[in-house]
Amino acid sequence: MKLKDVYPLYLNNKAAQPNSDLVVTDKYSGEVAFRTALATPDVIDEAIAGAVRAAGPMAKLASYEKQEVLNHCVVRFKERFDELAYALCVEAGKPIRDSEGEVTRLIDTFRIAAEEAVRNYGEVQPLDISARARGYMGMWKRVPIGPCSFISPFNFPLNLAAHKIAPAIAMGCPFVMKPASMTPLGAIIMGEVLAECDILPEGAFSILPATRDGADLFTTDERLKLLSFTGSPAVGWDLKAKAGKKKVILELGGNAAVIVDKDADLDHALERIIFGAFYQSGQSCIGVQRIIIHAEIYEKFRDMLIEKTKTLVAGDPKDRATFIGPMISEKEAARLDGWIQDAIADGAKLLTGGKRDGAMLEATLLENVDRGAKAYREEAFGPLAILSKFSDWKDAMAEVNDSKFGLQAGLFTRDFQQILDAWDELDVGGIVVNDVSSYRVDNMPYGGVKDSGLGREGIRFAMEDMSEIRNMVIRRA
Repeated sequence: MKLKDVYPLYLNNKAAQPNSDLVVTDKYSGEVAFRTALATPDVIDEAIAGAVRAAGPMAKLASYEKQEVLNHCVVRFKERFDELAYALCVEAGKPIRDSEGEVTRLIDTFRIAAEEAVRNYGEVQPLDISARARGYMGMWKRVPIGPCSFISPFNFPLNLAAHKIAPAIAMGCPFVMKPASMTPLGAIIMGEVLAECDILPEGAFSILPATRDGADLFTTDERLKLLSFTGSPAVGWDLKAKAGKKKVILELGGNAAVIVDKDADLDHALERIIFGAFYQSGQSCIGVQRIIIHAEIYEKFRDMLIEKTKTLVAGDPKDRATFIGPMISEKEAARLDGWIQDAIADGAKLLTGGKRDGAMLEATLLENVDRGAKAYREEAFGPLAILSKFSDWKDAMAEVNDSKFGLQAGLFTRDFQQILDAWDELDVGGIVVNDVSSYRVDNMPYGGVKDSGLGREGIRFAMEDMSEIRNMVIRRA
């Protein structure tokens, strides 16, 4: 399979090619994979103006019409499955099996949105709570918030873009999207599919690769009513500060923990934790970064982790045997390598891995890491996991909470009381029982607390954020 040499951007539903200034590389070979257009500020302004014009017509689309658009996308993504997976493998360096998994999730996300497009319910509410309100009744419905701005990340360039695009269509909101400059192709192909839908009014969508410096309008323009950003915490909170009056949804970073209790099924926990820590080279905000193991099984499970980690195949992501591909750039690999070496210099023990070659970084396990180290405290966003031990469940929960992040946590335990305690006390957006923090189904409420963000994704929950409640009060004569 071969990619095109040049891809367009999509401006107000149509392909446009004002330039081909953005060079996107094959993340494994480093060679130029393709070029695409970069949106200038004038183009972004035109797209926002188009979204404003489309807001009324989009809001008037019938539920079945929005469902037809989303179902068309499901059909076309299935037809283009291999192309989408290959594009993702090249532009993101994601192993082909993981790339295929992400395309499957893309399809799921649009299918769920097609179902939710006809479920935009409201509520009838009795208002006669006192004598003064006798004879009054109320009802409310959700209406589209209006033009939306989306900024999506490099690590899941298909499905995390889909978690913005699909609910916007289901809710009836026009949008402008800036895909990550390092991985724009998935969103561009989605634009190509959406452009096939004559139901959508002109201006319903624009897919606009842009530089960070050139994309200020995505955040500051007051014509946009919502900004949904997925990416790094530093960038996300800075964008929120600049966003003005618009609603802001942030899906940011994490340094997720899993607890492995002494009664856990260790073989099952091993398979899931290895996957959760190292799939797509650890570049997931809910990837397993901290593994907290009961003292009674610590040495046994540590040895199991070391042995399994050493078997992971690293190399060309196009090879089906590959589990560990390149990180998104050599710069990012060097950053994490530096954190690992700093932790070792401060007394951490290297259990396995720890070597780097360009953008390739070995799957790495550390123990005895100082809690002040960047490798422990910050988001690794790479193939690194840190082991520690506990004796008391409350201490394990306290260690999970010892973080400025709070996205998801995993628990391996058979003790139902401990599960309920964790659900009550872990300061995270979600817990996953007998699986890893990195598990996600695309219809569940997904998001974090603390520095991990604001708001929730998952189609129905994103639709709520992309809407306003409009109330009506009726007085019976």
